[in-house]
Amino acid sequence: MTKLLAALVAGLFSAAVFAQATPATPATPATPAAPEAKTEKKAEKKTAKKDTMAKADKKEDKAAAKTEKKAKKTAKKDAKKEEKKS
Repeated sequence: MTKLLAALVAGLFSAAVFAQATPATPATPATPAAPEAKTEKKAEKKTAKKDTMAKADKKEDKAAAKTEKKAKKTAKKDAKKEEKKS
């Protein structure tokens, strides 16, 4: 009985020692991205914004030209109506 008790106590101590063993080495943290990549992304965003602004300006110009054409057509029609009336 004493041998059994001694074996159990020895096993308990060995389990405690095993549980306190040094943990595995932690993983190395990821290195941050280079600041150049951030500036490149910012530059790309700026050029994208410029492109969209340019497209918006072109659309506005087209719309303005369209309204001018319509105004000219209506002015011509009105002039023709006036000529017919007189």
